[in-house]
Amino acid sequence: MKTVYDFTVKDRKGNDVSLSDYQGKLLLIVNTATGCGFTPHYDPLETMYKDLREKGLEILDFPSNQFANQAPGSDDEIHTFCTMKFGTEFPQFAKIDVNGETADPLFAFLATEKPFEGFGKGLKNAALNKFADMNNKKFGDKAYIKWNFTKFLVDREGKVIARFEPTVDMKEVRKAVEAAL
Repeated sequence: MKTVYDFTVKDRKGNDVSLSDYQGKLLLIVNTATGCGFTPHYDPLETMYKDLREKGLEILDFPSNQFANQAPGSDDEIHTFCTMKFGTEFPQFAKIDVNGETADPLFAFLATEKPFEGFGKGLKNAALNKFADMNNKKFGDKAYIKWNFTKFLVDREGKVIARFEPTVDMKEVRKAVEAAL
């Protein structure tokens, strides 16, 4: 059975990184953007990382510019923004595509393991759903991720156990992470 440990990704400098390097860790894998309304999620993500890293949590950050061009900078510019504005210390990888023919295989796998189930109820969530559908129409059946800051929780054996859309309160995400630790 395939796990996230079967994938290799690129770090910010273009070097291969095997996700098997994270074997035995609880992973929270996130697609991010620096110019998104959800960019403030970096604060609770970094707090969670600082609080829970020693218990075995790793947060893996994958910037993507596929949602309304909200991550237009280079890998170095994105990294500088995140470290200066939010003090992020968790690993940040090279900018990738998460949808379409050029989608990173890791994100195609994650989204296949835990498909999109909706943004939730409410006017704000309905508006995001409409905007996401328009944005993702060009990706057809390969629109794996609906928006920035989608989070996947992966257990210590490399199995995807939960998916959190950006509309899920970060307190709920943290609660699930703590329960999985």
